[in-house]
Amino acid sequence: MDEQPEPVQEPAPQTGGGLDRRAELSEFLRTRRARLKPEDVGLPDFGRRRVPGLRREELAQLAGVSVAYYTRLEQGNGRNVSAEVLDAIARALRLTGAEHAHLTHLAKPKQHKKKQTARAQQVRPALRHLLDSIDAVPAYVVGRRSDILAWNRMAAALFGDWGELPAPERNWARLVFLRPDYRELFVEWDQKASDIVGFLRMDAGCHPDDPKLSALVGELSVKSEEFRRLWAAHDVKEKSYGVKRMRHPLVGELTLSFETFRLVDDGEQSLITYHAEPDSSSAEALRLLASWGTDATRAGSGAPAR
Repeated sequence: MDEQPEPVQEPAPQTGGGLDRRAELSEFLRTRRARLKPEDVGLPDFGRRRVPGLRREELAQLAGVSVAYYTRLEQGNGRNVSAEVLDAIARALRLTGAEHAHLTHLAKPKQHKKKQTARAQQVRPALRHLLDSIDAVPAYVVGRRSDILAWNRMAAALFGDWGELPAPERNWARLVFLRPDYRELFVEWDQKASDIVGFLRMDAGCHPDDPKLSALVGELSVKSEEFRRLWAAHDVKEKSYGVKRMRHPLVGELTLSFETFRLVDDGEQSLITYHAEPDSSSAEALRLLASWGTDATRAGSGAPAR
């Protein structure tokens, strides 16, 4: 017997009071179940379904739990759920490592002190000195909510001088979704946008009671249709490594590899570096940007250098 269609919930603009953890858990499980087909998990498909994905009873069967138990969990009631049951559900849903961690954060949240959640993020002076000493590699420190906390001269040459922005605007999500120049900078802008939302989702799972994160999500939901669509997908991602193609206004296209180094003493901060293949055109472009420094973006856009 087919399930009745489930209502599709649009992401409501957030106020300043934090995200609804139960709603986040419910929507995450529903969207993960919806993306699976019976043949993906070795189950027979008995024809057309009114809603996409596995039925709840099928998922419960795969996880080895009762339908009533799984239904309560998908309704956002993760109280007293065991790690073993979450592991079984994660396997049944074919979750990635990041998705599994996100599910655990939502179902069994750690208790954070309100002062700890609200405190300003600080970068150690020694780390700032390290950034300043890196001359040839764009590097910056990113923290909670995709806030940009510190950067070196080469990062300013590549991405623009964040020092000219008010502190609240030094945020990757705001830059990517609200600034047309960043849409031009990233050749695969769609992938960059998806990555940023995935990082914010992971952050929301760890800190659903963070009012600043809630306010950021609300602002972007109102101002950007693309953000609303990506946020509603409930995809999550950890910061990692890879390759980005960029189109700089001064030196043209660059292909740069990036690496993420999570800080040992503060797991909510990461050092991100970008580098080019030796003797490549991108390496030459970085050398040119180094000679311009923080004036590089202004020079490429025609704005007066200062």
